[in-house]
Amino acid sequence: MRNLLKFFRIFMLVLFVAGASLSFGANPSVPQKDGKQYAEVISGNNALIAPSDRANPKIYGGPEVEAIKTWGIDSPNSYGFGEIFTLLQGHYFSVIFGILIVLVPLAFLGHFMVIGQKKFNHGKKIRVFSSYNIFVHWCAAIPFVALCLTGLVMVFGDKLGGGGFVRFARDVHGIATIVFAIFGVLMFLMWFKSALPRSYDIDWLMIMGGYLSKEKKPIPAGKFNAGQKMWFWVCTLGGFAMVISGAFMFFQFSDINTLRMMALAHNFIGFLIVALLITHIYMAVFAIEGALHSIIDGHMGEEEIAILHSYYYKEINAA
Repeated sequence: MRNLLKFFRIFMLVLFVAGASLSFGANPSVPQKDGKQYAEVISGNNALIAPSDRANPKIYGGPEVEAIKTWGIDSPNSYGFGEIFTLLQGHYFSVIFGILIVLVPLAFLGHFMVIGQKKFNHGKKIRVFSSYNIFVHWCAAIPFVALCLTGLVMVFGDKLGGGGFVRFARDVHGIATIVFAIFGVLMFLMWFKSALPRSYDIDWLMIMGGYLSKEKKPIPAGKFNAGQKMWFWVCTLGGFAMVISGAFMFFQFSDINTLRMMALAHNFIGFLIVALLITHIYMAVFAIEGALHSIIDGHMGEEEIAILHSYYYKEINAA
């Protein structure tokens, strides 16, 4: 009985190997060259890929083979975004992201050590954010942070060894994109009026919001200061641009040069978003004592509003 089972296992193994060999072996219906299959002899990969499986008929097949000729510096028949995309993607994008995630936190560490944390009396508090504000903010913020983190994992995928972890990050990136696309729109509609620029925002920028000084004096700002407004527009409009360019790259419903342009835009906007996200986290968690609680329970200390949002404080008292 044992010999029979052993024979059966060997027989099944042989069948499996034989089947695999036939499946992946040369297909006589496909043109061959030097003993190997070369689908591009006639029409590129179209000869091997069924029409229903082609993600982008403008790229796969014959057009793909022609497009490959434009990849790389000094490649034959180079044109369009081929060379600049290859140069930046292969040599500079990961370096720039690396510089940002190292130097920006170091700059804020220096600020924290020299200027220190701003502290205010939180005895009397004023409600500034509703429950709806808080809910929408976090439903947009959590996937947004996940997008940045997983995006960086993919940028440094080769340094991290690739594999399952990077593929998992890619999948999370796609899911987080959908969630942010929904709540990002709600957040935009919720706060875009408050984030419109005002004349006193220029004054805020001239003194960098008072963050370079240890003095406590009224800062020209409304409910959102100029820095928060800048972050809002980059987060929403920039985030929507990232969603669109990411969709182009994921679904590949365009020609190769358009996809390269989308990839370039995705990275350039990504530089700004990563730098400002680190800034936003530093300001909310470290630069101002207790600032994070305002978007958790909706309340902000009266003194903090009076100093850091002086125009908004006047509006509250006038109401």
